[in-house]
Amino acid sequence: MAEEKILLIGASGQIGAELTMLLRAQHGNSNVVAADIKLAEGELLESGPFEILNVLDRQAIADLANKYKLTQIYNMAAMLSATGEKFPQKAWQLNMDGLINTLEVAREKDIKRMYWPSSIAAFGPTTPKTDTPQITVMEPNTIYGISKQAGERWCEWYFLKYGLDVRSLRYPGIISYKTEPGGGTTDYAVDIYFKAKQTGKYICYIEENTLLPMMYMPDAIRATVQLMDAPADSIRVRSSYNLAAMTFSPKMVGDAIKKHIPDFELTYDVDFRQKIAETWPGSIDDSYARAEWGWKHEYDLDKMTADMLENI
Repeated sequence: MAEEKILLIGASGQIGAELTMLLRAQHGNSNVVAADIKLAEGELLESGPFEILNVLDRQAIADLANKYKLTQIYNMAAMLSATGEKFPQKAWQLNMDGLINTLEVAREKDIKRMYWPSSIAAFGPTTPKTDTPQITVMEPNTIYGISKQAGERWCEWYFLKYGLDVRSLRYPGIISYKTEPGGGTTDYAVDIYFKAKQTGKYICYIEENTLLPMMYMPDAIRATVQLMDAPADSIRVRSSYNLAAMTFSPKMVGDAIKKHIPDFELTYDVDFRQKIAETWPGSIDDSYARAEWGWKHEYDLDKMTADMLENI
């Protein structure tokens, strides 16, 4: 098998940091170039090549493609949902122009394979809430969601028009103990564990019974690599695959934490993020991913909770 040369843009982000390290373990440290708009630190910086990169600079991406003779690009750079509502034009520019820049470089430089993440935010208030199908109504009403839906269409168009092997997953909320929350609506499900360990209390901005699809980081990065490693003829969805593991509410997380920290106190001060959460699915049907490239999740709420509290 030919050696892969991989660029991961947004390598300092919540998913990017852990995905970079998994790819380096799989392909060799020197073969995975981490890139971000600001300098990384620690293991991410020290374990392999790192480049300062603004995803809005198309020529800079092309220069890296030439410098490293890239065969794959992962573009993980994005402004997330809650932050995007505060800075809508900046979010649109970063999310859309960044995607198109990487698609164009991938096309021009004959990059073998490209990855770009979508999100459950691409759905909207008119989407069926329970077991949201792969193919369904999508009318997002956040800037983040609108950019993700538009991005899915761009990805499929580049595949149909140019044969570019671009692949994507619609991530649910992602939970990790290694990186701080990055401005998403589902961030409560990360922060609640940190506060439980640090103070024994958490004030949640989402109503207690609001169900949202979630996934533990080890499953998310494993799914990403599994998708990218799958044979091209098994990838039938060229917009973005639904991806699921578990569905829970803030109250359910609190109850899971209390099995380990009985005195944990969970209270609520609901803010604008509740309105965003209400436009998203409560559970996801990811049968396409399971059937076409063998996706299976490993972590449920209790298993994830035990691991989060042990490692924070």
